[in-house]
Amino acid sequence: MQTLQTSCFFFTFPSPKPLRLLKPHKVKLPFFNLSTPSIPHLTLHCFSSDEYPVGDDDAFLQAFGPKEKESEEEARRKNWVDRGWAPWEEILSPEAKFARLSLNEGEEVALQSPEAIQAFKMLSPNYRKKKIEEMGITEDEYYAKQFEIKGEMPEPLGQTMWAGPLVVSHVPPRDWPPRGWEVDRKELEFIREAHKMMAVRVDYDNVEEMVKTETDQMNLERYKVFLKQYNEWVAANKDRLEEESYKYDQDYYPGRRKRGKDYQDGMYELPFYYPGQICAGKVTAIHLYQGAFVDIGGVHDGWVPIKRNDWYWIRHHIKVGMHVIVEILAKRDPYRFRFPIEMRFVDPNIDHLIFNRFDFPPIFHREEDTNLDELRRDCGRQPIPRKDPGVKVEEEPLLSNHPYVDKLWLIHNAEQMILDDMEANPDKYEGKNLAELTDDEDFDEENSTQYSKAYYKKALLTKMTTKVSVKELGLEAALAERQHHNKLRMEAQERGEVYKIPKLRRNIEMDEYDFIHWRRSLEEREALLRDISCRRALGLPLEEPGRYVDPSSFGKDQYDPESPLYRYDYWGEPKNSEKSKQERMTDAHNKSIVGKGTVWYEMSYEDAIKERMEAQGFVRQLYDEDSDSDEVSTDDEDDEEDFDYSILGGPSASITNQPYVNGTESSLLSDEGMFED
Repeated sequence: MQTLQTSCFFFTFPSPKPLRLLKPHKVKLPFFNLSTPSIPHLTLHCFSSDEYPVGDDDAFLQAFGPKEKESEEEARRKNWVDRGWAPWEEILSPEAKFARLSLNEGEEVALQSPEAIQAFKMLSPNYRKKKIEEMGITEDEYYAKQFEIKGEMPEPLGQTMWAGPLVVSHVPPRDWPPRGWEVDRKELEFIREAHKMMAVRVDYDNVEEMVKTETDQMNLERYKVFLKQYNEWVAANKDRLEEESYKYDQDYYPGRRKRGKDYQDGMYELPFYYPGQICAGKVTAIHLYQGAFVDIGGVHDGWVPIKRNDWYWIRHHIKVGMHVIVEILAKRDPYRFRFPIEMRFVDPNIDHLIFNRFDFPPIFHREEDTNLDELRRDCGRQPIPRKDPGVKVEEEPLLSNHPYVDKLWLIHNAEQMILDDMEANPDKYEGKNLAELTDDEDFDEENSTQYSKAYYKKALLTKMTTKVSVKELGLEAALAERQHHNKLRMEAQERGEVYKIPKLRRNIEMDEYDFIHWRRSLEEREALLRDISCRRALGLPLEEPGRYVDPSSFGKDQYDPESPLYRYDYWGEPKNSEKSKQERMTDAHNKSIVGKGTVWYEMSYEDAIKERMEAQGFVRQLYDEDSDSDEVSTDDEDDEEDFDYSILGGPSASITNQPYVNGTESSLLSDEGMFED
């Protein structure tokens, strides 16, 4: 019982009596002022939520009605946009909506604001020229004014502070020479000694004491030898690289190889650069989704990855045409990657303002890239996750079916058919050399197999006809083998024995091929087991990390090519399948525990129990009558006995061997004989 207390008196809400569910009716009560102490003790009736009495409609609407004056359509649109699931037409800006309606669908929409009308007029060259003259400025000044940063300017970046001086090494690249380019081995050894001599650990606290002005230990002699070899490589490969550039890049864009008028002698090729190199350059282009491009004197502009919202923080500090210092982070294959040289800004130092990092550098997808897994592996990307098939390769049976055996079997059959024809028609082959036989018509190896249909024992089967060239047959050896077996057969007949051919030459050859295949399969299995043992001993993963994922990680609505739900001809689980049978048994079992689902809401629980008991009594009565009538039954009453009243029994009916569903014994349904024909 709830008690509501005020400063003057108590009144209570008694618990409601069990009401019959009748049609809701409204009750009007007089309006009471609770702060008046003279009101006598009141007992208020309790109402359900849909029967709440509203005395003063205006006061109720004022208190509980919608506060906003917006229409229902506006409210619905606002709700859509706020929740983030509005159709894209609903969230277009006015400019985008104008463009869509006027350009795509041919409907002219009047511009609303004066700024939009003015901007639309300025698209006309004549009107724009007239306006520029009215302003009294040149065209270049007008365009520069369009790109002026509007709004407040941030403070300029402070001077970059370093823990010590920037160490700029001057050594030949470690990956010299390029793949496939031969150089003098002694010169290469001389060049590579520079790496050993320059590999000195720099202590930043005492780096100023280590500074030397002489150039004796800078390995300039070794660097000159590298430059000599590099210039020889450029002279030999310059034209080839330009041809490849035109072949793979239809148009030039920043980051790709410069060619034609843009190319100048003395530009550095890719082998000149190496990761870690510090270069001075000039910003040539900026791109919202790709980043900044810096000319460092090479055929490829360097790429500094910046994207999306990061430009908001650094738009004041990086401008086209400014001189910068950059560090090369990576050098990549220009055929596979869009931007071969990846860099970062050293001065101005804006690394702390970049938040949206690229997961992977952009790549090319070319027509010849059919294996996507191989492509991702080449580019250093994670493999596409897929379900673990659960197949253990080390437990699969060994292979012993060599693919060439099928061809050998066809050759063997062709040889034997020709020899049979020779024995049947000796005049046809008289005076002919078997090695010189030719095909009746031109042999086309690509179309040598033809498929048709033929009847075998009243069944229409697929028939495969394969043509074999006579040049592939060893007819002389096959004839010699047949003559040898005929001779042995004659000798066996003279002795009174039955001669059996153990194996023909081609059969032995087929077995040898199969054995070769089995040996190779066995060796691969042994190597695989050795690899698995070594990986387990060293604690390494057995599969490529990220290749297979647990099936539970795939969401319910995620596309799974192995699931029949995504098959184009899938119409649901068949009626009599094991799965649907299990569902029906579960449903019947649950209804036997809970009660009849159809009756549950139509009557009270007591009425349902009473009806069930009456039904059970009726069934028992039928049983008793049935047992009485059994004693005096005649043949005429067989039709009445066809109905089995036991199916009307409730949970008390005893049926043996009931299936277990949901961990408890089901009492309604037996799976015996459900789906028998």
